[in-house]
Amino acid sequence: MKTQPIFVALRQLLLVLFVGSAPFFIGCTSSPDPQPAPVVTPPGSGTTTTPGSGTTTTPGSGTTTTPGTGTTTPGTTVIGAVDYIKQKSNLTFLSAAIAQAGLATDVNKGGLTIFAPSDDAFKAAGYASVAAVSAAPAADLKRILQYHVVGSVIDLSAFPTNVNTSYQTTLTDSRVTVYKVSNTDVSINGAKIVEGNIATTNTVVHIINQVLMPPTLGASDLIQKNTDLSLFAAAVTRAGSTVQTLLSQNSQDGITVFAPNNAAFKAAGYADAAAIQAADPKVLADLLSYHVLNYRAFSQTFQNGAEVVTAQGTSVRFTVSGGKLTIIGKGNGTNAANLVQADQVANNGVVHVIDRVLLPK
Repeated sequence: MKTQPIFVALRQLLLVLFVGSAPFFIGCTSSPDPQPAPVVTPPGSGTTTTPGSGTTTTPGSGTTTTPGTGTTTPGTTVIGAVDYIKQKSNLTFLSAAIAQAGLATDVNKGGLTIFAPSDDAFKAAGYASVAAVSAAPAADLKRILQYHVVGSVIDLSAFPTNVNTSYQTTLTDSRVTVYKVSNTDVSINGAKIVEGNIATTNTVVHIINQVLMPPTLGASDLIQKNTDLSLFAAAVTRAGSTVQTLLSQNSQDGITVFAPNNAAFKAAGYADAAAIQAADPKVLADLLSYHVLNYRAFSQTFQNGAEVVTAQGTSVRFTVSGGKLTIIGKGNGTNAANLVQADQVANNGVVHVIDRVLLPK
């Protein structure tokens, strides 16, 4: 049997296979594991809004903020105002109030500034629990909440400094007054902002430490209802239309009235209503207009040593010492008036009850 040719053929076949497979073995040599390609998020996706949107109104207007600020923080997701309030641990009463008043859609529409009372503020206003808020009349809550909302976006930097600035709220014919000393010292009708510039979708939220109660009476009616101001009310009637118009006007800036109580009028020589009826109307008109400012001003906005011009045309001087505010007229010498009742809010301004008649000369 001739086996040699077979072995030769097999040897030649194996040689061909070995040479032909060499590139395969070389291609499978060990190499470092390939690194995964980095994941790239398209610019602007997920956590940002369109540059300049959200907090900016018409450039140059009184509510403009820096383009792009206020509503977007890199790495965070901006949510609607209602959802933010639901998630905020100290706004549970407000969340319940919004739901009970049926205002969720209005609050979420954007383009707003919300002065948001904290839970402690609601408690101080007489709401003992979230359940109490949810049981309150919806119409009452709606009026209260609308009085806390301004129909434009205003962050802290946009409020004027050291100026009583009036803003129309979403409650018809009802304004609030903002006074800013600095971005960390801002008040609204006397309530303080405790946490500001909270960004939600196209709306800014400022948390405040009081519930703002919308007024239901004008300054004249507020004075008439206070029995300790009956002599002041009688003097307004005797003074005539000039003073009556001054106290009833409803301008954008409003008015501030320093109303001397009955004891103050008696100390000034007006023993009773009969004595006021016997007084010269022109003298009373001059005297009473000296107790009025042509803008809204809450007690904590007056600065120590400030000379403020009244509607009468001459000024009164304010002193603040140890947290106490006093007022001196040109003719009072060193006898200052003290605030007995401060910050009584009216539809058209604010009334402060004082214990001395201010004398213009």
